[in-house]
Amino acid sequence: MNSREEGSRSCWMDEVPIDHDGPLSGDLTCDVLIVGSGIAGLSTAYELLELGRSVAVIDRGQVGGGMTSRTTAHLASALDDYYSQLVAIHGDDNARHYYRSQAAAIDRIEAISAREAPDADFARLDGYLFPAHPEDEADLEEEYRTCERLGLAVSWADSAPIHGFDTGRAIKFANQARIQPARYLAGLAAAVRRSGGQIFADTAYAADREYEGGVEIETAAGHRIRAKAAVVATNSPVNDRVAIHTKQLPMRTYAIAGRVPKGSVTDALFWDTLEAYHYVRTQPLRDGSDLLIVGGEDHRSGEADDMPARFDALERWTRERFAPFSGSDYRWSGQVLEPIDFMPFSGRNPGSRRTFIHSGDSGQGITNGVAGAMTIACLVAEQPAPFASLFDPSRKPLTTRPSLANFVEGQVGAVKNFAEYLGPGEVSSESDIAPGDGAILRRGLRKLAVYRAADGSLERRSATCTHAGCIIHWNSLECGWDCPCHGSQFAPDGTVLNGPASKPLAAVDEDN
Repeated sequence: MNSREEGSRSCWMDEVPIDHDGPLSGDLTCDVLIVGSGIAGLSTAYELLELGRSVAVIDRGQVGGGMTSRTTAHLASALDDYYSQLVAIHGDDNARHYYRSQAAAIDRIEAISAREAPDADFARLDGYLFPAHPEDEADLEEEYRTCERLGLAVSWADSAPIHGFDTGRAIKFANQARIQPARYLAGLAAAVRRSGGQIFADTAYAADREYEGGVEIETAAGHRIRAKAAVVATNSPVNDRVAIHTKQLPMRTYAIAGRVPKGSVTDALFWDTLEAYHYVRTQPLRDGSDLLIVGGEDHRSGEADDMPARFDALERWTRERFAPFSGSDYRWSGQVLEPIDFMPFSGRNPGSRRTFIHSGDSGQGITNGVAGAMTIACLVAEQPAPFASLFDPSRKPLTTRPSLANFVEGQVGAVKNFAEYLGPGEVSSESDIAPGDGAILRRGLRKLAVYRAADGSLERRSATCTHAGCIIHWNSLECGWDCPCHGSQFAPDGTVLNGPASKPLAAVDEDN
């Protein structure tokens, strides 16, 4: 099981499941073992096969069923955290280098789409950043000046091209793109298998160890995979307890999608300047209409359970700006990992020699995932990796103001969570939990995560996340448990849906 088993369904999940080799049924040897079959994992497999390595990919659930199936698939070299912020931390040269990584990723996706996934609807588009409020004009001016100084292809538009709605002056970013991510992953997976790569679904990572000359991965079923190198591409790394998780925050983001007449909404990317910004694009459908996809309303994972209000706010915002939109056919959420210094982590795992990771995608998971794959493949093959120093997972938290504030926010959130061990439960009795709902209950010195199924039966699990010991919280939209500290997700019965946890929530004896 992976995050595809959560309660909501994205507009991409109607696609035919991606072909694979079934669950791993025995021990295996290969050059490189990749954990995770989303955009980062399958892209890494593809790049390594082109470099002549033998690869195997494992996923705890359905192939492509992780957070890539919950993306809105904006392909942007524009930065959702703003280049003016990135420059404040990393300077002009590194900011310019980051832009090149995103542009290179879009180019790579375009080339692979033409070769392996021509039905994935890749298209080059313009992108528009417009003010959410008139007072945001100063921030827009600063971002424009920064992008122009860095050499990005930006210009001013009197208004973003939203028919019948004046956004005010907007920054136009040329040469952005979009893609249908499920079909793109299907094309990647088919190409990997044609080239001799193996892809195993329903094969969960359990543990790893490095030895002289290689890495050994143990699966939950007890099978062992020996490889010369391993790549962990699981949204949040399952092989690490501290090093990366203290440098990024798990955030829930929400998306809606509804049919609109063909061509009634400009085929472009749109973003506004809110802190939890809105992001918009269209997707052509085979029935001749378009799908308008809108996201936003972010919050830290596990720290809110008011999803109907958030979806209503998204629909209200969309109707006010896009007149053809009459309502959503899809509502879903996803989780993004926000790195404290605005750049992803792609490279050698801190303290490891032969284990590599990719994480920290922020709101640019597709482009960061592909740029990370290109980087990691070169590192594994001991070839020049142009973005390796930029994405180095071992880089230290910087003490400039934006980065330091994000770092402090992350640590305060974890401390606040551990303080919950001392407080009362959310309900005083199991009888207070309605069918289809979950809540935290105190029993003596322990806290329990209790779920009542529709038939009235109860699932009781420890409320302690098996990754780092934080208290989990109920997510009524996805019908599961979220960890606010590092983003682990669990099904009502305690099964892991998303890392970094790799072990299920501990069972609780009804009589204890």
